[in-house]
Amino acid sequence: MPDKLYDVAIIGAGPAGLFSTFYAGMRELDALVLEALPKPGGQLTALYPEKYIYDVGGYSAVLARDLVQELWKQASQFGAEFRFNEPVEQLEVLEPGRIRLTTPDGVYHSKTVVIATGLGAFTPNKLPVPGADKFDGKGVHYVVRNKDAFLGKRLMIVGGGDTAVDWALELQQWARETTLVHRYDHFEAHERSVSALNRSRVHVLPLHEVREIGGDDRVQEVTVFNTITEGEHTLRIDDVLVCIGFKADMGAIKHWGLELDRRAVRVNGKMETNLPGVFAAGDITLPVDSIKMNLIANGFGQATIAINLANQFIYPKSRAFPGHSSQKKGMKYMPTPVGHAGS
Repeated sequence: MPDKLYDVAIIGAGPAGLFSTFYAGMRELDALVLEALPKPGGQLTALYPEKYIYDVGGYSAVLARDLVQELWKQASQFGAEFRFNEPVEQLEVLEPGRIRLTTPDGVYHSKTVVIATGLGAFTPNKLPVPGADKFDGKGVHYVVRNKDAFLGKRLMIVGGGDTAVDWALELQQWARETTLVHRYDHFEAHERSVSALNRSRVHVLPLHEVREIGGDDRVQEVTVFNTITEGEHTLRIDDVLVCIGFKADMGAIKHWGLELDRRAVRVNGKMETNLPGVFAAGDITLPVDSIKMNLIANGFGQATIAINLANQFIYPKSRAFPGHSSQKKGMKYMPTPVGHAGS
């Protein structure tokens, strides 16, 4: 439908994008969702489907893939149009209340836009040591697709952030032996997780780095060295899980005329960008006079603000606060839309 004008186009179907879609439905906005990946979930699906998430309200712990499934059910109930494998290449504000979005497959128009692309396109950082590339997929892993693959194995995890610590705690229940190697003597992870690590049976090697990965057809051993003494020793290892972050690329967003700060879009407290009718939510944002905190919980809150203010942008006489979710019926106020006489 090339002439259709959507109320809101949501770029990205990660957690913030899916919750934005749900809330658009709550305000009875006609929503289009454009996602570059083949399925919803963003990083949770692409990088951490089997990882537990601990900082989402209502769950003491939830598998990333299960959280995505529930977010998808929530987001798709109001008839939003989802288009996967369609990265947005261009965004142009033609006039207030009309924004053109161009993908490889088509051109779309919307009254407002919510950018919820997370950190953009992402690829895991590779371990730069001999043997890492040779055994990629043959014992060297950057993503956990199936925890059963580590059942009864001698597993080494490399890294010192939340992902490395969480996987060490989780996979010790599958692996025969679990070793965590980290170049520093402290972990950049939640304090509670670090305390649990200290009480676990995980063999922790702080102040160590991987020197080389060896084997025949697949990983059989890993040589590590002490960063202080520079002494080396070799461990019998079956699998290596590398958790040393990932490279993110904003891609085409850099060319849309948005006010950026490094790899983030600057927004105010209303989640407004510098472009009229264009909002942002989630990890892509850098709130002015606030703090950047890349948590799913933050993304949910930002999504509600972005959608409610997008609704007000379309219908200037509507209230930004729609009332509580238990009052959905009749929640939307219908004054004259933006761009029409009397607005």
